Amino acid sequence: MTTPPSRAGTKGVPRAARERQVLAAATEEFGRHGYEVTTVAAIAARVGVTKPLLHHYFGSKQDLYIACLNLVGDRLLDAIRAAMAQHHPGAPPTPLRVLHALFTALDGQREAWFVLYDATLPPDSDAARRAAYYRGAIDDLATLGTADLLHAAGSNDPLDADALKYAWRGLCTALVRWWVNHPDQSPEAMAQRCARLFAASRSVFTDSDENM
Repeated sequence: MTTPPSRAGTKGVPRAARERQVLAAATEEFGRHGYEVTTVAAIAARVGVTKPLLHHYFGSKQDLYIACLNLVGDRLLDAIRAAMAQHHPGAPPTPLRVLHALFTALDGQREAWFVLYDATLPPDSDAARRAAYYRGAIDDLATLGTADLLHAAGSNDPLDADALKYAWRGLCTALVRWWVNHPDQSPEAMAQRCARLFAASRSVFTDSDENM
């Protein structure tokens, strides 16, 4: 979703409200264009403030990125953990619960997913290390969430678990990218679409096994 530029400047806007505007605009810019291309000047122009004010509020460009990353990463981790904790009868399978939670957490700021998975971050920087922390935490939850699938299939191979973790990350990224290009799709519609796709995939593989 697009955050419209503001022309109000800073006059009459409380600092906390202005900081929220900056973080929303910066998250969208970083998510859309990547860390390397995004400039503090572009973010300031979107919000309608000056570069010196942004530096005064957040420090360097890297500090601003990390502030955005922390908000996005914590929000997604909280959503995934809550979804995985839902074990009541009749609940959808864990992968579908997690996807629904991700879509809900990202609704209104869909590009935020790509702040975590930014390939343009400077190597060995604080930003890269912080992003790696959140990616690792999400991967760990994915490993837990897919363990039952592997055990049900009779697999105890750690490389199977590692491959499935990477496949899950790629699937989530592909689905969010598709969702960004289809802004009319709600989180609920996306979750229902994923349920249909999963069901179709199961039938395809089941039919293949029976015909072998």
